[in-house]
Amino acid sequence: MRVSDFDYTLPEERIATWPPTERGSTRLIVLDRRAGTIVHSLYASLDEQLRSGDLLVLNNSKVIQARLIAHKPTGGRIELMLLEKHEDEQNLVLYRGRLKAGDRLLTQGYELLVEELPEDGVARLSGAGTSLVDLFEAHGSVPIPPYLRRDAAEVDRERYQTIFAELPGSVAAPTASLNLTDDLLEKIRSKAVQIAYVTLHVGLGTFLPIRSESFEEHVMHREFYNIPEASVRKIGQTKSSGGRVVAVGTTVTRALEHASSGLLERGFTQEVSDEADIFIYPGYTFRIVDALLTNFHAPRSTVLMLTAAFAGTELLKQAYQEALANDYRFLSYGDSMLII
Repeated sequence: MRVSDFDYTLPEERIATWPPTERGSTRLIVLDRRAGTIVHSLYASLDEQLRSGDLLVLNNSKVIQARLIAHKPTGGRIELMLLEKHEDEQNLVLYRGRLKAGDRLLTQGYELLVEELPEDGVARLSGAGTSLVDLFEAHGSVPIPPYLRRDAAEVDRERYQTIFAELPGSVAAPTASLNLTDDLLEKIRSKAVQIAYVTLHVGLGTFLPIRSESFEEHVMHREFYNIPEASVRKIGQTKSSGGRVVAVGTTVTRALEHASSGLLERGFTQEVSDEADIFIYPGYTFRIVDALLTNFHAPRSTVLMLTAAFAGTELLKQAYQEALANDYRFLSYGDSMLII
């Protein structure tokens, strides 16, 4: 199996370039792995697919206003993209333009210093008399995905964010949960389905297609995550009682599966914090996640391969063909799939 096996033609008109008029009004395909069935449903009916004893796991990372324009004292324009938070550090940016260590940048009345260029296209910044996060949050714009091919609009400030986002640090949204509403969460709780939270600060790597043909040659982007003790214990209780751990999104899946060895070895008793660099593709054995809610992903993307590993490659291909044939909307603002 090669990366090209996960290529497919995604017509531009199938990409959801704007959020739906009403949050939660999107469609949902329910994919049953055992029965091999594909059923059309609605995201707002997600509660009907869950049962008492299940655990819904959500990513409460908050997307920051990560895009900002700066200028050199000579007038040269530099576009900055603040990278996701790693533990207590968030001072790395992607930049577009020409920079060298020691350069000074001006933006919104602040001066920034380029301390070093640790890798190609990445700079470490300091200065401003405030944290970079506060500076970007006050003056930056929403880092909507590049495949939307438009500038961020005011609607994105609200809609490219989950309703339960709490801990700032992501530069991309955990998109599978963008359509969760208070009403839907209340219906889910009323079925005796528990809810737990993890934090994984989503990075730009989630957008990047794999350029190589070999899985082994691809190096995954690291993303910081934390699973608090309360959530760890809920996961353990769910697994021991026969309920299903339902991961809402590939970000939650990466956190839970990266932590799986430690969770199992310590008996689901301790908080876990680490850097996830796990690359999940067909052949992987899932140890924690029992069901997955996710969006429709871009060709050749690592998140598409993760979804294929969970659903089964052939069944997932059928579901994507079904979605394309029935005018489903793809990618971040689009429709979703529940794999059980």
